[in-house]
Parts: sequence; structure tokens; C-alpha cells
Amino acid sequence: MRVSIMITTRNRVGELRRTIQMLGKLDPSPDEILITADGCTDGTTEFVSSALPNAKLIVNQSAIGSVASRDRMMREAKGELVLTLDDDSYPEQSHCIARIVPFFQQRPELAVLHFHQRTDEYPETLAETKVGSEKRLTRSFANSGAVLRRSTYLQLPGFEPRFYHMYEEPDYALQCAAAGYDVLFSPIVTIRHHYAGRARDEIGIHHRHARNEFWSTLMRCPFPPVLAMLAWRVFSQFRYACKRGWSWVVREPGWWAQAVAGFPYFLRKRKPVSWAAYQRWLSLP
Repeated sequence: MRVSIMITTRNRVGELRRTIQMLGKLDPSPDEILITADGCTDGTTEFVSSALPNAKLIVNQSAIGSVASRDRMMREAKGELVLTLDDDSYPEQSHCIARIVPFFQQRPELAVLHFHQRTDEYPETLAETKVGSEKRLTRSFANSGAVLRRSTYLQLPGFEPRFYHMYEEPDYALQCAAAGYDVLFSPIVTIRHHYAGRARDEIGIHHRHARNEFWSTLMRCPFPPVLAMLAWRVFSQFRYACKRGWSWVVREPGWWAQAVAGFPYFLRKRKPVSWAAYQRWLSLP
């Protein structure tokens, strides 16, 4: 089975340089590398053209977001399997491709295989020496370290470009679960995720996640349960904002306005799954 690697990046050429160096150690090497420079102004395109002249480089002059970038690369990739990474993440095992391919060969129902991550976001993971051997079905995964079966992706709606960034993973995992495909966690590979330390807007991240979760529920949850689920999404996110303090609470209506503005678009794209499938997905860890 042919294996492609895809990465989307925006103005983090230093992190991308380290990741490309590590990918050069893979044995066997991938059949293809796709990189999207999403509105980059820091020399990323020139670096990729020089360091990886055989890579498929997609340049978005204006940023369209990581979700839309990944969706395009999934549709243009030539590999049957696509290893999706962030610009600051890479597999720790040089022989990871030889480990990954048999999983998909032996499991035709497998849509996504994802892995344990050692990340600076959670420093305790950096000291781990044993990950364990447990495999389990999950209701989400991280695009900073997962392998997707491309033929399955093309059968389903795929990543929703309007999300821009975040929440495409649980939304796609729901699509897979409803269609009878598996999203499987396995420790056969570990991902080193440096989680670039550039200042992060926590409230902005919260708003985007909450908005996209709301939109996903609007698209996928059947009627009438969708009404209760939408109300729960708003309540649970507001409860989280309350735990973070008054400065979060007063800004919470910001994502409500964005969610409402997206109603016409997401109602047109609405493709609800069965309530039984939605419940099964919710029950997964």
C-alpha cells in the first residue's frame, strides 16, 4: 500500500525544518509528501522548494485554514494511506510505515489509525517510558499524528472546510462510526509533538472549538434529539467558561454569534446520521 504524508503549516518554518529533518530518517520512506503553505510570509515556500524539491507543495496566498488545507491534500494525495502531521510533530520510530501498513491490510473496516503523543503541551508525557499495548476504538483522533484510509475519506463528506481550524477530527470520526468504519488508537507508533510554544489565544481556541462542535452537531445529529444536543453544547461550553472566570463569561456570546451566522450554510449541508449511530459514537472514549 502506498503511503503519503501531509502537513499544513503557517509561518512556522523553524518547526517545519525540524519535522522534515526527522521525516528524512524514515525507512522505508513515504511514497509522497504533501505540504500546504497556508498564507505563509516567512520563507516557508522557498524552504520547502529547496529542502524537498520532490514534495507536492500547495501554496495558499491567503490563509484558508488547516481544515480546508487538509481536505484538499486528502483529495489530491496518491497514497492509499495518508499520515497526517502538524508542522511540529513526527513519528519517533523510523520504521513506522512498516508497522502501519499491515494494520490496514488486515482490517478493511479501519478508517483511521492514531497514536500516543509525547507532547510539550503535557510535560508528563515526555518522561513516559512505557505506553502499554492496549488498542481501543475512539470517537476522535488528532491530525498531528494519525493515518487515514483515503478511499474511505472519499466516500464520506470528510473534513468541513468552514471549520477553518479545529474539531474536524471528532466530526470525521462520527462520519466513520455512522458508516460502519473504525477509528482505532494503537501504541505501535508514538508521535513526538513539540507543540510550538508561540503565544496561544486560549479564549479564541475555546470559541472556535465550541462553535465548530455546535456546527457539527447541527449537521450530524438527527431530529428531534438535535434540539437537546445543541442546547447541551451551549450549556456545557458556558459552564466551562464560568470555571475560567468572569473575563471568559462576558466574552462567551462571541462564539454564539458566529454559530448563528453559520446556520443557513450548515442547515444546507445537514446530513444527519441515525440516533443509534450518534449514541454509539458518544459512548466511545
